[in-house]
Amino acid sequence: MFEKDLLKDKVVLITGGGTGLGRAMGERFLELGAKLAITGRREEVLQTAAQEMSGEGKEVFYKSCDVRDPAQIQELVDAVEQRFGHIDVLVNNAAGNFISPTERLSPRAVDAVLNIVLHGTFYATLEVGKRWIKQGKGGTMLNIVTSYASTGSGFVVPSAAAKAGVLAMTRSLAVEWARYGIRQVAIAPGPFPTEGAWSRLSPTPELAEHAIKRVPLRRAGDKQELANLASYLISDYAGYINGEVVTIDGGEWLQGAGEFNNLTEVTEEQWDMLAEMTRKGK
Repeated sequence: MFEKDLLKDKVVLITGGGTGLGRAMGERFLELGAKLAITGRREEVLQTAAQEMSGEGKEVFYKSCDVRDPAQIQELVDAVEQRFGHIDVLVNNAAGNFISPTERLSPRAVDAVLNIVLHGTFYATLEVGKRWIKQGKGGTMLNIVTSYASTGSGFVVPSAAAKAGVLAMTRSLAVEWARYGIRQVAIAPGPFPTEGAWSRLSPTPELAEHAIKRVPLRRAGDKQELANLASYLISDYAGYINGEVVTIDGGEWLQGAGEFNNLTEVTEEQWDMLAEMTRKGK
């Protein structure tokens, strides 16, 4: 399905598009024929990314924007429409997260995550969605959530709550806005090492190693794997997928879901001993 014109002439706006997974998705979209608009808070980062991603017929527009501010989002969408004439796909990728015992969090720390992840995603969704409805055109919204959006997770509680909200919004609007030709999809990534996220979530070699050991495939995800999934979900081939979240985590959340899944750490010798003990049990 990844023919070179899979996304030909589709205009894609990615929040948090200058670095990490956002940039990886953008680069893949460009390879498949899309026109790209990226945004983030740091203009110099966006400028560098746009310069490096452009060329050979690849068209990249950038504009700085703080998604926590609805007025800035309005200005951003105005600028993208002025440049390309319209928007076909919105990728809500901007996020903020860090690990901490919840009792150590201040209200300001909670707001720092919720304002970007939940409010920012909602603001961007409203701005683009209202325009599509008024224009009488459909489109696709891809929200990047997380594998613990459905289950919750300790030590990243603001992120878990915010991502759960984004997932609920995805499923809710899939029903409400389908009549306008607006499709909602989401991706729930597991461990994908990026400089920004990894430094806040796995800042030590021990934590990074532990994160990988939790994955049944015993490796982290490759950004290209997520970018290919995203390319499919925003393409016309996925036109009947609506309101679905696709988990891409090497089986990590299933590892934690099963009561006895941690027994993968048991050695063969220990299994022999356990088998003998259970045979003698009543």
